[in-house]
Amino acid sequence: MSALPGMAAAVRASRTSSDSRPPPKSFSWPRTMLEYWQTIGIVAMEGRGFEYPTDTVVARNGRLYVPNRSRDFGERGVRVTIFDLDSEYYGTFGHLGEDDGQLISPTCAAESSQGQIYVADDYMHRITAFDYDGGFITNWGTHGPAEGELNGPSGVAFDSDDNIYVADTHNSRIQKFTSSGTFLNAFGSQGSFEGQFRLPWGLTVAPNGDLYVTDWGNDRIQRFSPEGDFVAAYGASGRGDGELRRPSGVAVDESGRMYVSDWGNERVQVLDPDGAPIQVLRGEATLSKWAAGFMETNREEADARATADLSPDLPEVYGDDPHTQSAHVESLFWAPVSIKLDAAGRVYVTEANRHRIQIYRRKSSS
Repeated sequence: MSALPGMAAAVRASRTSSDSRPPPKSFSWPRTMLEYWQTIGIVAMEGRGFEYPTDTVVARNGRLYVPNRSRDFGERGVRVTIFDLDSEYYGTFGHLGEDDGQLISPTCAAESSQGQIYVADDYMHRITAFDYDGGFITNWGTHGPAEGELNGPSGVAFDSDDNIYVADTHNSRIQKFTSSGTFLNAFGSQGSFEGQFRLPWGLTVAPNGDLYVTDWGNDRIQRFSPEGDFVAAYGASGRGDGELRRPSGVAVDESGRMYVSDWGNERVQVLDPDGAPIQVLRGEATLSKWAAGFMETNREEADARATADLSPDLPEVYGDDPHTQSAHVESLFWAPVSIKLDAAGRVYVTEANRHRIQIYRRKSSS
């Protein structure tokens, strides 16, 4: 199975001479700009809930679409779950299989300007388009290293012309297609120099049209022009503020701020347009509506949770390893695989290992 680079295995900020464009404008960056809002999710192998979710699409119809990988090709777990911000559940689509409209290992998703949900499958090496209700529209992609072929795609994003960029992860490159799958361009190769990748994972198109890519194996974010020319790189390997460890997703707001799911450090970081840290989040999840409903009908589970220490002293109890902390503390991010922004500035963090979405919003002063 071809898996997401991080799932299978378990940016020194550098402005370059090629980046002659300044940030959109000068800002006085607040130290803290996001506050926790709510959590949506519960583990479920079918129906309402998630099983190892990989991404979130905030669609124009007001609904959210979350692809689920399941585990070990779980027949019931693979699907795309549809719901809204009030936790209203609308159904699922894209269940396990190789036929049109089916999925085996969905890794990411994006919405076109035509209201179609595109889902990448890194086992099938293809992209499938669905309508808002989950009806199959088309698919394209074949396995291979040639231009237009794919090897484990794990990131997709549309530009303003409805062309789609694909993180062709195991080919160590980015490819650009029309929405119907016609090949347009490719750039990148395996390596650690500027413009090269070691397992590119998530990507996003910024409001100014530039493409930002999480270079997973090189612990950095790379930025490119719409044509694929290298612009800048941000981040360095490490656990300090502004440093990254296996970044999995990135989003960029209208001011050029970057929101990074720092997967290997079990956290989210907000960086300014030059890559300097603004805010670090470890997670503040509360019980979701779906989970609260489960507790109401499962009193033994509710009683056990009521007596548990949900906020232990982390260093004293679990040391300073973020993975150990996240595995034992309910509120913390555990495998944050994706991060998305909506038009209102809300931030959606998809957590694979806790089967939920944590949502943050901007403070009024920021």
